[in-house]
Amino acid sequence: MYPEQERFLLATDCIIFGFDGSTIKLLLIQRGMEPMKNHWSLMGGFVKRTETTDDAANRILQQLTGLQNVYLEQLHVFGKPDRDPVERTLSVAYFALIDINKYAKQITTDHNAEWFGLNELPELIFDHTEMVKMAKKQLRYKAALHPILFQLLPEKFTIPQLQVLYQGIYQSKLDDRNFSRKVLSTNLLIKLPEKEKLSSKKGAFYYKLNQSNYLENFEAFLNFIPNPDRFFKD
Repeated sequence: MYPEQERFLLATDCIIFGFDGSTIKLLLIQRGMEPMKNHWSLMGGFVKRTETTDDAANRILQQLTGLQNVYLEQLHVFGKPDRDPVERTLSVAYFALIDINKYAKQITTDHNAEWFGLNELPELIFDHTEMVKMAKKQLRYKAALHPILFQLLPEKFTIPQLQVLYQGIYQSKLDDRNFSRKVLSTNLLIKLPEKEKLSSKKGAFYYKLNQSNYLENFEAFLNFIPNPDRFFKD
């Protein structure tokens, strides 16, 4: 025991981004307790004495949304003294990016879980807007340096499909011709002989990620987007 030390609560909050095939979205629920009951919120709750913060984040996410087996990455500890108006509470925030269609059947309606476009977010409780802002920045870093976005695409995909995904992450329109040129110049993709012909008569060739080449040239992902530094500020 440390009798002279103050005690406070420890919580976790989960920031879940999803891709539905055309748009990047954020999963929110309606808070079930006061203060700010029924306001839109990230998925959050308190850590039990017997839990790690990782265990608590997974438990809370499942209880509030039904989502299971989601890879959560720790983002940051939010600890402003007044962040929770009831009691001093630290929150360990986690984030993830998932395929919405893959997890659609898991999501429950107990807490009115709903997906929102990143440009259509409602007002959030406490410091949750700050959490989302930091998570978006981290997601952009990861998208630039790692092939995480390819996990949301089928094994074979077209350049336009890849462009839609990157535009969603960076919330910016990318020039079609320049994007295609930069993607192909990285030598990170393998062109396949078949085409996708549902989107146009001419069709677009399918590609797949060159895993071995990626390991040697991962910095080439920075070439996918113009002026990447502007996306990594605020």
